[in-house]
Amino acid sequence: MTDRRTRFDIRRQPGFGSVAWLCFVVLYLPILIVVVYAFNAGRSVATWQGFSLRWFVSAWHNQLIVECSLRSLRIGSIAAVISTIAATMAALATTRTRPYPGLTLKYAIINQPLMVPEIVTAVALLIVFARVKIWTGYTGLTYLVIAHTAFCIPFAYLPIRARLENMDRVLETAAADLYASSWRVFRYVTFPRLWPGILAGLMLAFVISLDDVVITQFVKSAGQDTLSTYMLGQLRRGVTPEVNAISTIFVLISIIVVVVFFIVNRKRSEQ
Repeated sequence: MTDRRTRFDIRRQPGFGSVAWLCFVVLYLPILIVVVYAFNAGRSVATWQGFSLRWFVSAWHNQLIVECSLRSLRIGSIAAVISTIAATMAALATTRTRPYPGLTLKYAIINQPLMVPEIVTAVALLIVFARVKIWTGYTGLTYLVIAHTAFCIPFAYLPIRARLENMDRVLETAAADLYASSWRVFRYVTFPRLWPGILAGLMLAFVISLDDVVITQFVKSAGQDTLSTYMLGQLRRGVTPEVNAISTIFVLISIIVVVVFFIVNRKRSEQ
């Protein structure tokens, strides 16, 4: 039997702690600076001139920001739901089956958007949707929803598939042996154990859609700015702490999503 003390542990390697702390500093210090200067009383994003909430109030009363925010939430919610449903069906189809020729190819096709540079996907969608717009004359938000949904599917697929692969199939097999249909097995056996993975995929897809800039910038029509593309445009005109305030709200939303998922997943694990 191998002595546990001789096993390889990355945490005990020389310099691991220093490298880990350096990574955390590089990742989170810029975010902390952005949050701090969101409360700056002056217009400068580099010189502290006192504490104030003026930029949050300014963002709240900026009608364009409100419209872009609502548009981002609407697109993100629809895209997240559709992509999560598609990802769940794909995960079930690729994990609840015997290995067969072509299964690995399906994995590769589903995860391809993660491998291809986003700019390539954006240009491809631009070419296709430009043709469709000419044929149909329609220039609504549906194109953005389709583009975000297609891009978010692999992000939702990964946690759902990971959850399915770690689930014991004994209960599902027993339900099938008792003549339960495939739908009843999924509804009463698989889904109650799978939903934390589905929730994780849904949240991840929503955050990815909310954050996307490149694909949105290429696909959107005039007057269809999301909050991300609006912020990009503001950075080109000149940075004010109003952008910091919006970024701080983004950070707060992300923290809330992570905390909610952690609490729900923890309660589920304790049951």
